[in-house]
Amino acid sequence: MKQRDLVIIGGGPAGLTAGIYAARAALNTVLLERGVPGGLVVSTESIENYPGFIEGINGAELMSRMEDQARRFGLEIASFDVNGLYPSGNKFIIKTSSGDITAGAIIIATGVEPSQLHVKGEAELIGRGVSFCATCDGPFFRGKRVAVVGGGDAAVEEAVYLTKFAEKVLIVHRRGELRATRVVQQKAFDNAKVEFIWHNVIDEIHGDDTVEAVTVKDVRDGKKNLIPVDGAFIYVGNVPVSGLVKDLVKLNEQGYIITDENMHTSHPGIFAAGDVRDKLLRQVVTAMADGAIAAVAAEKHLEKQG
Repeated sequence: MKQRDLVIIGGGPAGLTAGIYAARAALNTVLLERGVPGGLVVSTESIENYPGFIEGINGAELMSRMEDQARRFGLEIASFDVNGLYPSGNKFIIKTSSGDITAGAIIIATGVEPSQLHVKGEAELIGRGVSFCATCDGPFFRGKRVAVVGGGDAAVEEAVYLTKFAEKVLIVHRRGELRATRVVQQKAFDNAKVEFIWHNVIDEIHGDDTVEAVTVKDVRDGKKNLIPVDGAFIYVGNVPVSGLVKDLVKLNEQGYIITDENMHTSHPGIFAAGDVRDKLLRQVVTAMADGAIAAVAAEKHLEKQG
């Protein structure tokens, strides 16, 4: 069984920042990320509100720089699945797809994952026209018609991005106005390829091998319409990836981990950082701040443990 001072679970902005601080503090640390380091940020075309980048920066590039920086300080990053986390005295046992690890402290930085609509046809057609990532799948829809579901920043920004490829982008939103910030809204309003379907929700996604159409339903009168599209991009929020610790720490009603301002959870030795945490603002910059604080708090916890 491998022994570590600190295990960081999750390799997004929070996890990588925690790793940078932990490695610089000479803690014996491993970061476990089941996918590509960088998290959901990797699929973001442009981050325009990250301080210091006047023209914005591509999400994948920013995360790649962070990963390189973390490795330069000596952080070990491993692509393992984490299957369980159990307290053992004043330490923890982390069960992974490559064996067990013991650690004196844990930072949970597992982030969030996209919510689904849970309508007929959605699950069956994921990866065959139903997508949650325009940056990943946009090029497959060159010259085609797609629907984007949602009205927040992510939905509208990705809809505008899809106009680079698609012939027409239909934004389906249950309200009569967007929730996205004004500057993001304006980009969509100014784009001739974007069309809005207000006061509607997706009721069903149709297709045999690939998406062929969606049924939209007016939330005011229940009227339904069948609209031919080649793809459906879903942006209706996120759910926290907190199942690993749901029986160990306190969560709010939505499943986000409750912490104090120093990232302590209700269980000594377990810290949480980034979007998985209950907080006001979920942005790259706040995730990084969380990660830095969590690493320093974990270091102090380990010092007390001796």
